Amino acid sequence: MRVSREQAAQNRERIVETASRLFREKGYDGIGVADLMKCAGLTHGGFYGHFASKEDLLAEAFGKAMQGSAEKWRTLLAAAPANPRAALAHMYLTAKHRDNPGGGCALAALGPDVSRVGPEVRQAMADSFQSQIAALAQALPGAPAQQRRAAITTYAAMVGALVLARAVADRKQSDEILAAVLATLEQGS
Repeated sequence: MRVSREQAAQNRERIVETASRLFREKGYDGIGVADLMKCAGLTHGGFYGHFASKEDLLAEAFGKAMQGSAEKWRTLLAAAPANPRAALAHMYLTAKHRDNPGGGCALAALGPDVSRVGPEVRQAMADSFQSQIAALAQALPGAPAQQRRAAITTYAAMVGALVLARAVADRKQSDEILAAVLATLEQGS
């Protein structure tokens, strides 16, 4: 039975949304196509009607997750002109974010995976990264080169803190990592 174009588009969107969450929760190698499709409520056989490969899906899912993050960032930064870096750090460096990789930052959850896959996925990451850096840079004071440097430093500090906070076994140490980077970003240092 053939599905309509509208239903095919809905199915594709469901696959991308499911993959976006599951890749962030389990990592690229932590979920196979069959299980991913099952979680999306579709059959494994339909996967290749939508995507050329699992890596192709990762590129789209990563881009979708990062696009959602960029929209959140823009809204937050517009609402906090006095100290945008602190506002962003308060949103990002939380125990809730640390404990929910499936709903959080794709870069913190999938950065190492992205570095090991093909150029399409890395390009999707680079494009998304540039968008977020540009949004943050525009909200920061200073000349354009200073704004960009501060945006990159802020983003790298937040992603690094989240990755470390997720990696350590001790909850107290994990909280300490988040708090230390948050305090530094609040100060603008």
